[in-house]
Amino acid sequence: MSGFVPILPEERQQMLAEVGISHPEKLFDPIPPAVRWPSGKNDPYTAPALSEMAVIRELSALAAKNASTASHACFLGAGAYDHYIPAAVDHLVSRQEFLTAYTPYQPEISQGTLQTIFEFQSFICRLTGLPIANSSMYDGASAAAEALLMTIRQTGRSKVFLAGAVHPDTRAVVRTYLEAQDFTVEESPWPAADLDWPEDLSGYAGVLAQNPDFFGRVHDLTPLVTAAHAAGTLAVASCDPISLAVLKPPGELGFDIAVGEVQVLGNSLSFGGPYVGYLAAREALLRKMPGRIAGETIDRAGRRCFVLTIQAREQHIRREKATSNICTSQALCALKATISLALLGGSGLLEMASQSAAKAIYLQQQLVATGLFETLDSRPVFREFSVRLAEKVQATPETLRQLNAFLLENGLIGGLDLGTVDPALGGRWLLAVTEKRTRAEIDRLVAAVRDFLAPAGKEDGR
Repeated sequence: MSGFVPILPEERQQMLAEVGISHPEKLFDPIPPAVRWPSGKNDPYTAPALSEMAVIRELSALAAKNASTASHACFLGAGAYDHYIPAAVDHLVSRQEFLTAYTPYQPEISQGTLQTIFEFQSFICRLTGLPIANSSMYDGASAAAEALLMTIRQTGRSKVFLAGAVHPDTRAVVRTYLEAQDFTVEESPWPAADLDWPEDLSGYAGVLAQNPDFFGRVHDLTPLVTAAHAAGTLAVASCDPISLAVLKPPGELGFDIAVGEVQVLGNSLSFGGPYVGYLAAREALLRKMPGRIAGETIDRAGRRCFVLTIQAREQHIRREKATSNICTSQALCALKATISLALLGGSGLLEMASQSAAKAIYLQQQLVATGLFETLDSRPVFREFSVRLAEKVQATPETLRQLNAFLLENGLIGGLDLGTVDPALGGRWLLAVTEKRTRAEIDRLVAAVRDFLAPAGKEDGR
């Protein structure tokens, strides 16, 4: 599908005449000269036109100045991860019927799109161990907020609790969604040292826990589910879908709702979006779910077909009856995840998860072995972990920022300086390792860390 729309000179003049100007540059007259692009050889208004080859050459040179996961080994995570995307994913989603399809209101002409949505839902149900899933959400954070709104609708209670180290962005989105509707959001003290919750949950509509948590730590969630259900509170799990290949799914643990971010499957980092979230639940909560659900049925001829079965959003029913005003299912991003899961299969997803976990542990051990870092606790981790600069390191608040800058110069994207998230976390470094990282890249990162710290007398020796 081409993005080039040809236009004849006669058509251009006709368009200009319709708006009453003689030249396209006149469109910019309302912009004060003082804030326009500075004049000179790069002035787009006066620079000579370039050939297609020259434009591509110039744009390629500009793009090469960016550091990307194509040119640098990435050890940065914190909610978005550099997993491998099979080449077939982008090839298939680039087909015109997927790129140009709009909301599938008319099933008779939207069977392909409806089937891909149905397959996405089916994959999410298999991963989470829950019987129903909707056609996807904006992202993992908004899915968490929508899930907690579901608990409020179901229980009639007006407050929720965030247990443990839930991602800071998720916490912020939850507060934005719920507090604007006069609901109360309570949470564990930040930064949460463990997965904790109030002794009495009877006044809460729902309790949400993230596993693995923001620091990559894996928790036993069974006690939380038991405590929630004993108080008539709904339990919500925020889970990375890849982790569910090696961890017990939330449905088997007894959770009522599961949510998460699906960027990790088939979707590139893309400077932060667009991404796609999932939401699955117990069947009793079907009518409380936001968005829409694609269902399977048979037509008059007895053939298998697909339709939108539940459409509880305000475009379809009265606003006061709607469960949400979510306006898109992020269907194209969900399709990428669906294709990726189909290509990986169960064994491929297990291999991706196992390699990510094992390589993260290897990097953690190698960093601690340098004597420059120390672990914070003994909990198991998945794909991501945090370490703290050792006491002997003559660190300043700028040390980790400077270390990341040094790594970038050496073709490596370092971890997150947690001091930028919360000053109380200063000196802590959050790193992620996916199946894409090789042992050579991991060892190169460790060597570069030593090279940066040693010259300043921050290491006792190699």
